Amino acid sequence: MGNDLTRLYCTAFLGVGVVASGTLQHVVSTVKDTLDDRDLTQLLIFDDTSGKQIDVDFRGKTDDVLHRLGEQFGDLPPDTEVDHQPARRVGRPKLGVVSGEVTLLPRHWEWLKSQPGGASVTLRKLIDEARHAGGEQSKRRESQEATYHFMTAMAGNFHHYEEALRALYAGDVDRFYHFIDDWAPDIRDYIKKLSANAFPEESF
Repeated sequence: MGNDLTRLYCTAFLGVGVVASGTLQHVVSTVKDTLDDRDLTQLLIFDDTSGKQIDVDFRGKTDDVLHRLGEQFGDLPPDTEVDHQPARRVGRPKLGVVSGEVTLLPRHWEWLKSQPGGASVTLRKLIDEARHAGGEQSKRRESQEATYHFMTAMAGNFHHYEEALRALYAGDVDRFYHFIDDWAPDIRDYIKKLSANAFPEESF
């Protein structure tokens, strides 16, 4: 996900209610046009991916606000983007196979050679499985952290806040949903959205 204003998705809260959701550009434009200055000073905007608060300076007109945000997030105009794809060469396409040296004990080689497809195929499968498992763990950790950031900012004084956090990091989705069930609906629903990948699949 890029960091420019049309690809960074977020949600704006006023009190415990959602007032706008979508791209940062859409959310900022919407709240600037519909809320008065007093409400804007109390508005909190959260990144839908990280759960962290996005600080927005609402002084001036909508274009002024968006311009400052564009500078903050390093937004590039479309005509300045560069295509970094290498030129395609004529000839047979590369298969993407790279040879290298692997050092294993004799018993490891014996086991690999006994597997269907031989050592190379087995090693590739093992590596792909490890990458998949690592990717799932990373997604789970990121979802937990995003949920934690938002809960700390918006629900720190809610009933069962600490119990809900413990259930989140313990991977107990039933207890987590139980503890947040009577929270403000918009906050509860946003927490469920952020925590969508925070629990093992078998727990659902």
